[in-house]
Amino acid sequence: MNAPAANSVHHPYCRPRDSATLILVDRSGSVPKVLLGRRHEKVVFMPGKLVFPGGSVESTDHRIPLAADLPSALTEKLVAGSPKTAPARARALAVTAIREACEETGLCLGRKPSSPLTPSQMAALKGEWTPFAQAGLLPDPSQLYLIARAITPPGLIRRFDTRFFTADASAIAHSVGGVVNANAELVELIWLELGASPLADMHHMTRSVLSELEARLAKGPLTHRAEVPFFHFRNGEKLRDTL
Repeated sequence: MNAPAANSVHHPYCRPRDSATLILVDRSGSVPKVLLGRRHEKVVFMPGKLVFPGGSVESTDHRIPLAADLPSALTEKLVAGSPKTAPARARALAVTAIREACEETGLCLGRKPSSPLTPSQMAALKGEWTPFAQAGLLPDPSQLYLIARAITPPGLIRRFDTRFFTADASAIAHSVGGVVNANAELVELIWLELGASPLADMHHMTRSVLSELEARLAKGPLTHRAEVPFFHFRNGEKLRDTL
C-alpha cells in the first residue's frame, strides 16, 4: 500500500475490486504459525511476493450454500466503513476467503452437514468448489474473524478493497494435493512463526496485517467485537481508521 508510482497516474479512477484473504493460524506448537504463499514470478500482481492466499469476489460466491451463517457480529464489521458493504456482499466476502484458500493452497475450511449434500447443493459446488462436493462438505464461515481491511491507493492500474480474515488451522476439513507447484499461482507455502523476523519477499501490507494479528492474539481469544484496522488513502496520505 505504498504511494502511487509516478508511472501509475494514468489510472486515477480505477475502482477497487472487492477481495478477501484468509490467514490460517496453526496453534499446535508452542508458538502459533501463519500460512503464507509465494506468488509466481510471472503473475502481474505482486510477482514473487509472500502473501496470504486470496483473490477477488466472483459472482457465484453469493450463491454458494454454507454449513453455517456468518455470525451477526462479523457481518456488522464487514458492512462498516466506506465504501459501504451490503450484508449479501459481506457473506460473499467470507465465502471468497474460503474459496481462494482452497483454490490456491488445497486447504478447505468446511463442515459436513447433518445429512448428505442435496442434489441442489452438489450442483452449486462445482468448478473451484468441487473438492468440497467430493468430500461431502459445505464451506463454513462461522470460524472466521476479521483482522483488517485495506484499500489499494488510487493511481494504480489494479486496485483491491481487501478484507483479511483469519481462522484456526483446525478448521481445515479437507486437503487437496498438488495444488501448489512451479506452474501455479502460488509456488510455495511457508508456515511462519508469529513474531519471527519478516521475510525479505513479504509484501508490506502482509507485514502490517501480521502485526495486527499478533497484537489481537496477545490479548486473548479472538472476538468479533474487537476494533479492526481499516487502511486507506486520502489526498495521497495513508490513513488507519478502525471499524
